[in-house]
Amino acid sequence: MKIERIEVMRWENVANKPVGCRIYTDEGIYGDGEAALAYGNASNAAYGILLDFAPLIIGMDPFDTEVIWEKLFKETFWGQNGGPVTYAGISAIDLALWDIKGKALNLPVYKLLGGKQREKLRVYASQLQFGWSDLTTKDWKLPKAPEDYARAVRLAVDEGYDAVKIDFFTYDADGRPFTHDERTGLLKPYYLRLIESRMEAIRGEVGYDVDIIMENHSYTDTASAIQLAEVAEKYKIFCFEEPNTPFPKTNEKLSRYTKLPIAQGERLYGRWQYAPFFENGSLLLIQPDLGNCGGLTEGKKICDMAYTYDVGVQCHICSSPLSIMPALHLESVIPNFVIHEHHMVFLEPENIKMVKYNYQPVNGYYTVPDLPGMGNEWSEHALNTCKQKEVFESQAALCPSKTIGGYDYVNKDS
Repeated sequence: MKIERIEVMRWENVANKPVGCRIYTDEGIYGDGEAALAYGNASNAAYGILLDFAPLIIGMDPFDTEVIWEKLFKETFWGQNGGPVTYAGISAIDLALWDIKGKALNLPVYKLLGGKQREKLRVYASQLQFGWSDLTTKDWKLPKAPEDYARAVRLAVDEGYDAVKIDFFTYDADGRPFTHDERTGLLKPYYLRLIESRMEAIRGEVGYDVDIIMENHSYTDTASAIQLAEVAEKYKIFCFEEPNTPFPKTNEKLSRYTKLPIAQGERLYGRWQYAPFFENGSLLLIQPDLGNCGGLTEGKKICDMAYTYDVGVQCHICSSPLSIMPALHLESVIPNFVIHEHHMVFLEPENIKMVKYNYQPVNGYYTVPDLPGMGNEWSEHALNTCKQKEVFESQAALCPSKTIGGYDYVNKDS
């Protein structure tokens, strides 16, 4: 089996401007992957790196994921010790290749990774500073007052979630976004009182049987994070996520000042960047994003390293719904899984239409589908609405579609 054709695609009409690829083989099987770097302000970079990387693997065997990973890492000059752009490109390709392997063998990816450790995965509702299940209704309003935060959590809890994640320091009481100057350095008492009022309102609404993850998106620095941690400890916060710019020395300092478990990882790329945090013991949870950290090939190695240091895993997921499936497969396999992120963006109708299947948690838990490969793919709607598409192919003619294990994997352009 050889890689014969790669389509690199970019969308702009949905949240987070997804960037992804579809890789076809000479046996008519295809796999889909996504570069999660598109989230934020890097969509052009994610698309560009895939344009550079795609031609390098035409003609290679899609089963040779280690060989292809090492080629992209070692032979692209910037791959070694690379950052988010390089690793996002590797990730999208790697995820598509794992999808192909599973389809070719008629097995779900979790089987290829070693089999499930668990049948159900606990899920938390993520980013409730924007609201929750009322996001797409006429009743939606941006949470401002403490009782609005409590209401958003109540909506999630009523759907069966027993864990939520909130960035309490995103918006001021009037809905104005805080600036980076306001969130760094030693904080004024006003900010600490505001954040505490929101935590207090949530605990008053749902009690202490619901876990709260405090998200900070690395907007705070070590000084302000220490102050926030002192407030949060009173409310039994589950973990303190991205309290500062990830750096081993400052994370180590912060870990000495707080009892809260610290989580980092969505801005760390590859084993080499994670290693110093494991060595100094400053993290109890890591959050590799499989669309940015090097795909499943690298993500599994990162999680195995973490297991050596008794560090738990909750994958970071905020791209299109395609990114849900690789995380679920990995999290079902590793022994050090803690909890799974379900981002509010996966509730948006336009985002849901990007993929063939709409997988949502049931009563706060996910199960991993048993379909061959990843178990999801870009939808016809997505393929027909991408803003940009570049195609790379070998000289060989594309072969017709092939049915494997009762599932038809069709090359739409053949």
